Amino acid sequence: MNFEKELEKAKTFADIFEIAKEITRQYLGMEQYGLMVGVTDLGAFDKGFIGAFYSLNSNMIIINKRPLARILQTNPSLYNYYIFHVMLHEYIHSIGSYDEMQTRQLVYEISGHYFGANQMVTQLASNIEKFMPNLTYPTHDFQPPQDINIEFVKGIDRKNTNYIN
Repeated sequence: MNFEKELEKAKTFADIFEIAKEITRQYLGMEQYGLMVGVTDLGAFDKGFIGAFYSLNSNMIIINKRPLARILQTNPSLYNYYIFHVMLHEYIHSIGSYDEMQTRQLVYEISGHYFGANQMVTQLASNIEKFMPNLTYPTHDFQPPQDINIEFVKGIDRKNTNYIN
């Protein structure tokens, strides 16, 4: 499978998530079932914004809408690559990699392996701050706002939800 072409033609979060899952399965031999993915406005903080986070308690990846809107305004060609990057990062957290630096390194290795060193996905994994200088990573004690309205992404975990009509 040509993952670069698949990522370029992806139209939905679910399409991009399937690529992240397949790459992780191939590279690490691991999968996480039953995940949910949601999108919400997590806002911004004093030092920047959080792109996404994985909630272990709810088995859910939450993606921040705010940087997505900004990317669409300023650099739309980065959109799918950014979504893939944050989804891959959070998906790797979901399979048990909770150390932030280890996860970043793994995302970089996987991106380079499947996309090559010069591809945008790998450049984001190498130094996302170059593209998004205000991005911060949630610390282990990060607590999302209590009153967020999460829009759940349809079509996530396609292979494992065939029994739902």
